This record gives sequence, structure tokens and C-alpha cells, in this order.
Amino acid sequence: MHPMNTSVRASPFRPEELEFPEFGTNRTTTYTVECADPHRHDHAVRLLIERMYEWRGLAPVDTDLHATRPDRITLVASDEHEIFGTVTLGLDGRDGILADALYPEELDRLRSRGARLCELTRLAMDTRHNAKEVLGALLHLVYIHGRLIHGVTDVVIEVHPRHAGFYQRMIGFSYIGEERICPRVNAPAVLLHLELAHMDEQIALYGGTGDPGVRTLYPYFLSPEEQDRIFLSLSSAH
Repeated sequence: MHPMNTSVRASPFRPEELEFPEFGTNRTTTYTVECADPHRHDHAVRLLIERMYEWRGLAPVDTDLHATRPDRITLVASDEHEIFGTVTLGLDGRDGILADALYPEELDRLRSRGARLCELTRLAMDTRHNAKEVLGALLHLVYIHGRLIHGVTDVVIEVHPRHAGFYQRMIGFSYIGEERICPRVNAPAVLLHLELAHMDEQIALYGGTGDPGVRTLYPYFLSPEEQDRIFLSLSSAH
């Protein structure tokens, strides 16, 4: 996978605006979002996931990068000093996705209606960094890889029940799977789902605006013009 760098100037925010993650000190910074390189990023990504999950009382079992798997794409956000954000996109295929272990019936219902699925896993953000801008950039790069390059239509994510409200309000997810124990983090989880047509609309309306009056993450996604530039660059590398 060709790494795509996106440098962004992040603006200040009020940490009380978000319920999850619980972000702390604001600071303005320039950062890069790119596909993880196992030679440069594996150790730092593993430490970030372990530290942030343990801080929330979770115990991640698998924290290694899966760089050799074509159905997994891990993105990292970093500055010149450290990695402070990561998320992995998992694409559906012959072996399914990780969420099939707990929610096979719910996912098969989506597949039966023609959905092309992907999932988000291993999302971790250092709470000392600018929350909305970094998370918006990470999720937008996931969207470009999943929606625009691989043609997925729906995304799911397993989250702790107390964090589900954040994903519903800030991104538009809805519940489709009841609470169960997730063995990957040894904690309760629920399954959330989002049709990416909703994300299409929100990015077109609000991406890159930074509008504080819109109480979602979408104003902190990239602009449609920046999205198109990155998509063309990534497409030419495939």
C-alpha cells in the first residue's frame, strides 16, 4: 500500500464538547496521516493501543500491525515527535471480518441485502492532542480507502456500550447488535452500523468547514476538494 501523507493545521477546541474520547490539553499542531509502515510504526502503534485501551479499562489481545494482509489497512496520525492516533480498516471477504465472531447473524443480514462491508478496529487516540481534527482526518482517510477505492457501502464497529453514544451523535452510527463480551478486549461490546451514503452526504455538506454550529465530526473531515486530490493520488498508486 502506497503511503499517503496529509498535513493538516489543527485549530483549538474545547474538550468538554466531546464525551468520548476524553480529550485533554488542546494545542495547535501540524500532523501527518498515512498508512502504517511496519518497519517504522509497529512498536509505536502497539504501545499507543495498549496504553489508551488500558487507560479505559480494556485489555487488547492483538495489537500487532497486519501489514501483509491486503484486507487490513492501518492508518496513523503523527507529528515529528510521536504517533498519537491510529485506526485499522478491515475489508469484508472470504474470511469475513472480525465482528463476525460475535455478530454473524447481524452481518449476514446486511450482506443479504447487498451491503459491501468494512469494519473499524483498533481505534486509539492520545488524549493530549487535538481531537476533532485528528479523528476527522483519520476517519476521512479510512473513508477514502474503503468507500472510494474499494467500493464498500456499509461500515460497522464494535464499541464499549458507554462509548456508543459518541459514535451515534458525532458520526451517525446506529445500534444493530446487542451487548456481548468481546474476547479481543475482554470487555462488553455492542455492534454499530452506518450506511456510507450518510457519510457521503455529510462530507459534501460540511467537510473542511470547521463549522462549530454543526455538532458532529463532519466539519472536521477534509474538504471535498482535498478528498478528491488524495483519492486521485492513491488511485494512481494502485
